[in-house]
Amino acid sequence: MAEQPNTEAAARHVRFVLSNTSHPGNIGSSARAIRTMGFTRLCLVSPASFPHIDAHVMAAGADDVLEAACRFDSLESAIGDCSLVLGATARLRGVALEELLPAEAARRVVDAAAHGREVAYVFGNETSGLSNDEIKLCHAAVHIPSDPGYSSLNLSQAVQVLAYEARMAALAGTPPRKGNTDEPATAAELEGFFEHLATTLHDIEFHKGRSETTIMQRLRRLFLRAHPDQRELRVLRGILADAQRMARLAHHDRTD
Repeated sequence: MAEQPNTEAAARHVRFVLSNTSHPGNIGSSARAIRTMGFTRLCLVSPASFPHIDAHVMAAGADDVLEAACRFDSLESAIGDCSLVLGATARLRGVALEELLPAEAARRVVDAAAHGREVAYVFGNETSGLSNDEIKLCHAAVHIPSDPGYSSLNLSQAVQVLAYEARMAALAGTPPRKGNTDEPATAAELEGFFEHLATTLHDIEFHKGRSETTIMQRLRRLFLRAHPDQRELRVLRGILADAQRMARLAHHDRTD
């Protein structure tokens, strides 16, 4: 039976990113998990050991996924072209971020993929999960509501759950999005904006003894929740550039 358009779009545009995976067998199991749900795009960020025979053994035939897997030195480079990044995490430690259940996350993923957007599900190390620095790169977190008395999921099991929900959402179809048709800003574009914002706040002496880290975390949360498109981001960066220009003029006047 032929795949539906939404499942084909999801297969093209959705990637599963494993960051700092310790055990190669988990990479193979994750490859098997996504392949059974019609996905093939696996990205690896600094795996401890790959390629490895254990990965191929646990892939159980999904060798095409392993052979096509892309490797990256940083999470930023693995998701740079994505306009939707969802981090799978059991807990949020000090990072304020919208938290989604798997089915809700899947609907967003399929909608974005159906409109040609690049999407990433991100999974952290088996022991420590995603770090705060990794979580802050995500637009939202995905939490699998397992039994709090025994909540330990194997990495590939978590991958399987989210891949299954994404496939179910794709098979169900999603309503066409209305309104704004401008391209959403990618993760790399947002990071460039956040760097520009941090520099501008410093240039205009905004912090004045207040915690720069806390303020930037709150601003990151605000803009990630807003999902600005590329045109909106250009407007915002234009505002920042003008603010920097005025700050330079003010500094020049003070030093004359």
